Amino acid sequence: MTEAIDLLRDPWSLEFMRRALLAAMVVSAVAAVIGSFVILKGMAFIGDALPHASFGGVAVAFVLGANLYLGGAIAAVLTAILIGFVSRRGLIKYDTAIGILFVGAFAAGILIISRQNNYTPDLFSFVFGNVLGVSWNDVWTTAALSAVILLLVLLFYKEILFVAYDPSMAAASGLPVAAIQYGLLALIGVTTVIGLQTVGIVLVVALLVTPAATAQLLTRRLPPMMAVGALVGVLSSLVGLYIAYYADVAASAAIVLTATGFFALAFLFAPGRGLLWQRRFAPAERA
Repeated sequence: MTEAIDLLRDPWSLEFMRRALLAAMVVSAVAAVIGSFVILKGMAFIGDALPHASFGGVAVAFVLGANLYLGGAIAAVLTAILIGFVSRRGLIKYDTAIGILFVGAFAAGILIISRQNNYTPDLFSFVFGNVLGVSWNDVWTTAALSAVILLLVLLFYKEILFVAYDPSMAAASGLPVAAIQYGLLALIGVTTVIGLQTVGIVLVVALLVTPAATAQLLTRRLPPMMAVGALVGVLSSLVGLYIAYYADVAASAAIVLTATGFFALAFLFAPGRGLLWQRRFAPAERA
């Protein structure tokens, strides 16, 4: 029993592990909340696009000696708004606008970095993530931005939900549909940026999509979906960091793969929706 307790307690005796856990849990929770809207509107592609687009802003900020997070946030939000603007003109489809703009922004970042003579590990941590390297300042900044995002979702929940389900009816009711859609895109952009240090550009899409998709299999209404998704994200962070500590593997990848494991369990065993549940009980229900 003592050995088991020590196994559970040992990782948190290290300060950098405590910082990593707090940052990962905060990011995972807020990403699951915003990710619920991403899943609801079928916007998983934009969850992949904005992290890549933010790299262009990170690169520009690095060259100018500015804050990398701020540069990434500006690039992500601008790209999100441009995607909404271009697609709303009706000339090209939404997914086409996403593909054009995020690839362009990401390519711009690669071009800028290719002009630098020295390798920059801090910059490339934005690509692959470095949750074990977050500082207390990173933790508090992440927590503050996450609180603002959650507050905005709480304040405008009904409006965002109405527009997400039926934008035509929302417009007929007098809601500023375009402004709300741009606002949601901006929130997705900021959420992706606060996840960059935790899991990096390559994997941040998983925090936006996987916990929320897992929750969708287990719930039938949006508020429970947000809550369950946040719980799945927090548990993925906790279990993933345990795996990273004892298996000596990349923490960001361990967190994401843990979330993927939870999704696989829900996909197979979710009551009423899981694959094995349907195979086991569906014939009996039809009979």
